[in-house]
Amino acid sequence: MILETGRVMAIEPKGLWVETIQLSACGSCRAQKGCGHSALAKIGTSASQLWVLLDGRNPESYRLGDEVCIGVPEAVVAGGAMFIYMVPLLTMLVATFTAYQQSASDSMSALAALAGLLLGGAIVRLRAHQTRFDTRLQPVLVDHRKTLLATDVCAVE
Repeated sequence: MILETGRVMAIEPKGLWVETIQLSACGSCRAQKGCGHSALAKIGTSASQLWVLLDGRNPESYRLGDEVCIGVPEAVVAGGAMFIYMVPLLTMLVATFTAYQQSASDSMSALAALAGLLLGGAIVRLRAHQTRFDTRLQPVLVDHRKTLLATDVCAVE
């Protein structure tokens, strides 16, 4: 599980908006010197906001500005990255190949490629909308007591 510490920015009945500055993975990444994200993280401009499900926890036990530990399973990150990159690419290739097989001109093949890319993007967007509340795919709040033995990323002061 990839663990990060974040600050609570907003509290909703079913979840928290948490701002994170992703740094922990950068330290162990082999591409650290050539990575743009790592460079941005070093100057502090790599903040992002995530919506984290409370998963039955009481929203009243959190306050704005609280630091929380969140976790995302590695399989979710890898699978999500494959899906969002491969679906548009594959739909673009299928549309281009189909236009080519229909003896279309180069400009029609290019338009088919663009249409396939846009269709793939729409499929990704639809899937993201369908799975936005799927607890298996969402970042989760991690109990400090359980993670302290495994990592010091979310260590309690």
